[in-house]
Amino acid sequence: MSHSDLHLSITPIKSSEIPSEDAIIAAGKQLLEGTSSWKQGKAYQHNTVKTFSRPKGPKDGAGWFGRVSEHTTQDASFDEFWSKLGNADNKAENEMQYIPEIKKVTLIKRISPTQSVWTLFYHFPPPVSPRVFTVVQTTQLEGTDGSRTGYIVSLPVDVSDNAEYAKLEEKGVKGRYVSVERLRERADGTVEWRMATSSTPGGRIPQFVAESSMASTISKDVTHFLHWLHANKKETGPAEGTAVSGDAAPSATADVHAAAAEEAVSPNVGAAEVSGTGTAGAAA
Repeated sequence: MSHSDLHLSITPIKSSEIPSEDAIIAAGKQLLEGTSSWKQGKAYQHNTVKTFSRPKGPKDGAGWFGRVSEHTTQDASFDEFWSKLGNADNKAENEMQYIPEIKKVTLIKRISPTQSVWTLFYHFPPPVSPRVFTVVQTTQLEGTDGSRTGYIVSLPVDVSDNAEYAKLEEKGVKGRYVSVERLRERADGTVEWRMATSSTPGGRIPQFVAESSMASTISKDVTHFLHWLHANKKETGPAEGTAVSGDAAPSATADVHAAAAEEAVSPNVGAAEVSGTGTAGAAA
């Protein structure tokens, strides 16, 4: 598949048809470069996180939402950001430490040191149904010290074409998301963290409900991550609940992709990172 042929969307890719790393990263770069022209939204977290959005296009399965924030070294250095968000050895384990709703992450296939397929299992109190997100994540770090840029691209994957892979998925409603994150190091040591995502929580939650609180939800991801980073800088070792069938590799940031629906219809779930049915009626 050529770079120009790949359109990032929530439509899952079969596990046997995963695009090349170059094609995925190129598509992610192109998407993020266009976010400067998206509709500007509210600023959150004491005006430190700015949001923006783009309506669903002809090839999209859902609308797009994004955020951008600037961070001094008091928040974290580029190395600290990248080691937790872009490191191919510990991202999934890290997410389980600061997202309590993630109960299990399982490596399905390690394609390369910078590309892997992971499945993430989320569990919530009733009536919220468990959610399963299976993604291929690709990372790339460019540049030299003082001017580095890192990318993390996550695409939804359908593993039903491989019985062995499918066995590794937990039972739950299958949500889907695509996301692109970029960490950009500035000459003065500050870091820009930009992200764009499109998603559906699956089940019977109306898409407009899922999207109604997305901007607020993705902004919270920044503070959740930083609070955890500061509290755990000296802690090491894998989180309980990790199931790794090979060398560890990155997972995706599924924490925000269906939470907006939960925030809209069931506020008591609070920091839940994946939405369930709430008052929408049926188990999703």
